[in-house]
Amino acid sequence: MPFIPPAKPSTEDETGSAPDPARRTFLAGLGALFATAGLNLIPREAAAQWGEPPPPLDRPTWYDRPTWYERPRRSNRQPWYPQPGWQNRQNIPEQPSYAPNLQPWASNDLNISIQRYLTAQRQLGRVAVNERTAWLVYDFTSGRFLATINAGLPYQSASMIKPFIALAYFHKVNDGTLDYTAYHREKMEEMIQYSSNKATNYFIALLNETGPRSGPADTEYTLKRRNPGIFRNTKIVEHIPKSGRTYRNRASALDYHRFLQALWYDQFPYSGELKRLMHLPNRDRIYTGAREVPQGTLVFDKTGTTARLCGDMGILVARGRNGRYYPYTFIGIIEKARPTSRYMTWKNIRGNVIREVSNITYNHMRRLYDLV
Repeated sequence: MPFIPPAKPSTEDETGSAPDPARRTFLAGLGALFATAGLNLIPREAAAQWGEPPPPLDRPTWYDRPTWYERPRRSNRQPWYPQPGWQNRQNIPEQPSYAPNLQPWASNDLNISIQRYLTAQRQLGRVAVNERTAWLVYDFTSGRFLATINAGLPYQSASMIKPFIALAYFHKVNDGTLDYTAYHREKMEEMIQYSSNKATNYFIALLNETGPRSGPADTEYTLKRRNPGIFRNTKIVEHIPKSGRTYRNRASALDYHRFLQALWYDQFPYSGELKRLMHLPNRDRIYTGAREVPQGTLVFDKTGTTARLCGDMGILVARGRNGRYYPYTFIGIIEKARPTSRYMTWKNIRGNVIREVSNITYNHMRRLYDLV
């Protein structure tokens, strides 16, 4: 089956970046290579409510980019990269199938499983009555949302807004307004990998110099003008204070999902660089410490934490026993009405709640696709 290059985005979801003829030529050649090798495509229908992304490949095109092999891996993730015949190696450990009775809240409906688990956590005091949550899980393979709980409501974004700021900067680099030098690359890694607030404010200031709007307003304007269908509930109205107590920037779980989906399908300028940045070593809440998610699962994510918010948003690429790959987005947000007086304790407990929901999600995906 020949590879079909990604279709041009519709007017509503136009990113504003100019098409790259060299990239089109590369993708066409890559499609021919896939067809020659006999690789299958994953059939799917329209994936989301905002556009028509192209069908995913069993092996995404960016796996072949040499930049992935030039950067240090997440030391606590040990990501796998598909190689010919890897599924036939005898040293790949087998994991036992998921036993539904291990989690009494498990259900064939992931929404119900998550709701039952959260009810139990509220009864135990691990999620307080003055805290609200949002969850979203989207399966790229079937093109379906598996869980949407408060997904359309705007929540505090904390550091989860930082990949959005990176995208706004890359839009300006793509149109020639700004440059992406080695120094900027280092600052970008500080912002995404180490969640540096100082580096974040540096990029907001650079963006501010390119337009008439003051402060972070130009960042939000750039995102919404270039990607009108994605950042529908996003508000970027403040710099990151030295204390890190940023409560006014907001986004919804659906905004994070739409961003991640477009990123997965390379619909942004510098999508490969954004993926690299979001894959650099860090301690996340959807893989690190999530005991049911197998070691080596590929993850692209950004956490966010304040005295009022604990969250994570990212893409996980699960591996099936049949050798295929099953990517899905996972967004989990817990927001407190008032700042906690026990920051570390509160952050750790809520982070573990998000990890357990990630466990529930992976086990649900395992039942659907016979994952490792």
